[in-house]
Amino acid sequence: METTVTHPSGHIAPGDVKTIRETAACAEQLGMLYPSQLEVIYRQKWFKLLVPQVYGGLQVSLPELIRLQETISWTDGSTGWVVTLCSGAGWFGGFINPETAANVFSDPKVCLAGSGAASGAAEITETGYTINGSWKYASGAHHATHITANCRIKKNGEPVLDADGEPLVLPFIFDKEDVNILPAWKYTGMVATGSDAFEVKDLEVDANRQFKIDVSAVVINAALYRYPFLQLAEATLAVNISGIALHFLDLCEDLFLKRTEQPRLTNDQKVFMLVTVNKWKETITLTRKAFFEAVDHSWDMMLDNDVVPEHVLERVSATSRKLAKTARQMVDDLYPYCGLAAASSGSEINRAWRDLHTASQHALLTFDF
Repeated sequence: METTVTHPSGHIAPGDVKTIRETAACAEQLGMLYPSQLEVIYRQKWFKLLVPQVYGGLQVSLPELIRLQETISWTDGSTGWVVTLCSGAGWFGGFINPETAANVFSDPKVCLAGSGAASGAAEITETGYTINGSWKYASGAHHATHITANCRIKKNGEPVLDADGEPLVLPFIFDKEDVNILPAWKYTGMVATGSDAFEVKDLEVDANRQFKIDVSAVVINAALYRYPFLQLAEATLAVNISGIALHFLDLCEDLFLKRTEQPRLTNDQKVFMLVTVNKWKETITLTRKAFFEAVDHSWDMMLDNDVVPEHVLERVSATSRKLAKTARQMVDDLYPYCGLAAASSGSEINRAWRDLHTASQHALLTFDF
């Protein structure tokens, strides 16, 4: 069946868009998502998008997930980013000890923030582990009920090695009250994500707080948790960038129409602006279509064969990077014709511009090869 590409506005209630956008500037001043934005997230259970159904989660399909995440990022960049990163951590529910997971996800406002950097150390004890470490960039940390973090495993002070002879790194899940949040997020965009740092000191945890992200370690036997983590991450981050870019494009189109009413612009200049914005509308639509087709195909392969061939996964990776690159190029090409309105730090279009150029710095999608 042919993949259709629709505008993100078709996947969300107008009232939710209004609520989230009306408080976006306040959220930036607060340095974290605004209470009314969180109310929408909790009501829609967006933090539970990837949480297993057995724990009260939505456990959505990958095609449904990427379209919704693009939509939320189109609504507001910071909101979309926090939902993506925190719901992505909810995916770990497919690998966490069932008793621990049932307790974690019982909270109706459950939100998992964390970091993938292996900047902590976990010393093996008789009952579990002693954890020490500090991590950067935990998006949504201020709303989190739990924090996840990667740690280097040690025994008697010496590194434990994996099957390949490399230092063993495993993820852990901590209760929020056991973690110290540190102010660290001082960047141009994604201001309301509150992506601050965190640390733990001499924290004793049970062995069931450690888990492993590997198909051999899946606890919930479902396609969603057997789908490769790398492509899941690439695809979800790519739609965050495209969603913000589409918001910028919408605002840009409105702005261009107003600018064409200015008498100081020549007819050729007015035509050029309108032709340019229409060219990019066509380009981003074609790029999104190729991306959605690749992800949809990989999901169908997962459902049909319980495995996704390598060349199909490579296509998901390639189209994810292409989508991110095209979104950046589109915004950079259109920005010079937007006038000072786009350079005003308090404007909606400037916020989208700042968010796009911050989100697109993520290492997974920096290069298109």
